[in-house]
Amino acid sequence: MIRRLGYALAALATVLVVGTAGYILIQGWSLLDALYMTVITVGTVGFREVHELTLGGQLFTMALIIIGFGAIIFSIGTIIDFMVEGHFSGLLEGRRMDKRIAGMSGHHIVAGLGRVGSTVAEEYDRRGVPFVVIDVDDEALSGARERGWAYLKGDASAEETLTHAGIERARSLVAALDTDADNLFVTLTARGMRPELFIVARSTAAAAEAKLRRAGADRVITPTDIGGRRMAAMVLQPIVSDYLDVVTRGEGLQFKLEEILLGEADPYVGSSIGDSRIRQETGAYILAVHRAGGEVNTNPSPELVLRPGDRLVAIGTEEQLALLAGKACSSPEECRSPGL
Repeated sequence: MIRRLGYALAALATVLVVGTAGYILIQGWSLLDALYMTVITVGTVGFREVHELTLGGQLFTMALIIIGFGAIIFSIGTIIDFMVEGHFSGLLEGRRMDKRIAGMSGHHIVAGLGRVGSTVAEEYDRRGVPFVVIDVDDEALSGARERGWAYLKGDASAEETLTHAGIERARSLVAALDTDADNLFVTLTARGMRPELFIVARSTAAAAEAKLRRAGADRVITPTDIGGRRMAAMVLQPIVSDYLDVVTRGEGLQFKLEEILLGEADPYVGSSIGDSRIRQETGAYILAVHRAGGEVNTNPSPELVLRPGDRLVAIGTEEQLALLAGKACSSPEECRSPGL
């Protein structure tokens, strides 16, 4: 429809140019007189000629009326269709969405709104974190629009699309397209544009995990494997499985898991867990410490000294975790993740 509207406007402009040039060549009129005659002729307003017409001028005027009237009817019909079919409102909505995305920083990008991508977006929405979804399917994007999500139509593997989504300001990217090849291209493009970006990629087969990691994915998730293990756990240890599900989702229970990232100037850096009196002063428990180099201590002792880049996996109530972030970090909003 946009292209058709352009054709209509181009046809109208062509008629005006040809008409003006015709009167100048045939009648020898000035530019202003020729343009004026062309406008009143095409507009069929019925004014008298600005000068007497020669036979050639009369024949040219008749042809201009027929062609010009057709161009006007086509242009008006196209403009009405453009307005009625919602394309104009769509352009306005697109501009508003562009401004919304341009104002985001530290947000998350979800590439693909299939079953996995939609679930990721719903979880982001539930936790109140800023995010942008990318897809090429109009129906999927219509659902995103209805939910009030920031969305972008385009190929997520294209640099232009990722730039439009604010990848230079983003905190993470989830590649959740339908095929491993698509997720591989998205991962490669995103890693090339932002070497430090945290990327999680979806794989449909375990064999693709190694390729996605080599392409730059920090984490690779195979939903079928996870689903199978969860089903087995529900059968073998249903109470434990239900408890972990409630804790990680934060529903129906006051306790939740959260991740705290320590920076260079944070108060806890250089102190041991015991000296920091985390349990006594905040009520939260430190379940694990992930070192910046990749080492994971799943049962940290009170003597463990905390370092810059450590990620503390803590459990507690919302109030306890907020208090922990306030004491552990110079900027609690930046070091505190929205939950595991």
